Amino acid sequence: MEYEVGQIVYSKSGHDKGKIFVIICVEEEYVYLADGKCRSLEKPKRKKIKHIQPTKFVSEVLKKKLIERSYLLNADIVKVLREYSKDEGGF
Repeated sequence: MEYEVGQIVYSKSGHDKGKIFVIICVEEEYVYLADGKCRSLEKPKRKKIKHIQPTKFVSEVLKKKLIERSYLLNADIVKVLREYSKDEGGF
């Protein structure tokens, strides 16, 4: 599966197993993840692609801001993750 900036994923392993994140950067076999709280934009989590579970949801708002490198707050990420979790019936 192809991973992209702004996509929501779940962690499959590590101490953050089961937590929800947004991809903020994609490299060869790694992605950088942020949740806006524990993992901020300033200090994202680097994780191997094999250790994340992708969802089909991609936040177009976050994707656009990340690609254009426009002003983005951790609160924007928290808001998107909260709305996604509410729609999925979780958290």
